[in-house]
Amino acid sequence: MSVLIMSNTVHFKKVALIGVGLIGGSLALDMKAKAIADEIVGVGRTRGNLDTALTLGIVDSVTQDIAEGVKGADLVIVAVPVLKVASVIEAAAAHLADGCIVTDVGSVKERLITEVTPLLGDSVSFVPAHPVAGTENSGAGAALTGLFNGRNCIVTPTDSTNQGALATITELWRAVGSRVVVMEPALHDRILSAVSHLPHVIAYALVNTVAAAGKCAEGGEETDMLSYSAGGFRDFTRIASSSPEMWADICDMNSVAIVEMIEAFQTELDALKEAIETRNMDAVKDEFNVAKSLRDELIKST
Repeated sequence: MSVLIMSNTVHFKKVALIGVGLIGGSLALDMKAKAIADEIVGVGRTRGNLDTALTLGIVDSVTQDIAEGVKGADLVIVAVPVLKVASVIEAAAAHLADGCIVTDVGSVKERLITEVTPLLGDSVSFVPAHPVAGTENSGAGAALTGLFNGRNCIVTPTDSTNQGALATITELWRAVGSRVVVMEPALHDRILSAVSHLPHVIAYALVNTVAAAGKCAEGGEETDMLSYSAGGFRDFTRIASSSPEMWADICDMNSVAIVEMIEAFQTELDALKEAIETRNMDAVKDEFNVAKSLRDELIKST
């Protein structure tokens, strides 16, 4: 295997990218732009998406055969929905070369690590990672150069993670512009349940709530309320255009933390509801002022 770290530059001879979508495809584009890999092979289920990736120059070759794709690779990047990561790695395991590094880009870590670790032998290293970046779009056609520039990538090693492999993956994400943060898997899942998973759940629920409200209009006449939405509603619910398959998987994998955050949000919403019902506008304004200050500071710091 040829994984080199010289002068703060990481380099791979062959990279197998399983799942050529927004995240995997964007990473491949950056790796090619920075000459981080000699060859990138795209592996996936859908021939049409693989052909798109090949046409766009995201990958150098494609295959729907996992065994063929990972053969001889010194890096395997698994960029599929989180519930499918373990089964993909299990299918690849017997065909991985000694010294190969396997990494992922999933938004849930603790359960994923538990599932994946027993599947790999001592000659292969697994380094869990999660680039905190993306858009509501999916598929190879959504891939963007520079998507990770200035964004956090959270790496969640365990006590058994090979330190050399950890250094390699850390350097890979730094090379494509990410700020690398090392974190415990459980803490990662709790944080992401609040800042990523809960907002997606709310966005989906909000769109459905407004759509359903139009069907319960006074006088029995349905009203297409969504057609009256302006910039605020559309901006707020942009992420509801994200892949339902991917987000259902995330809700399954991180269900405990997500439910806790939903309950916390319900408590906050109930308090605001009571203040509005009792016309306690001082309390309403206090809530809004706190949120505005926090949001303003967040924008200033990014």
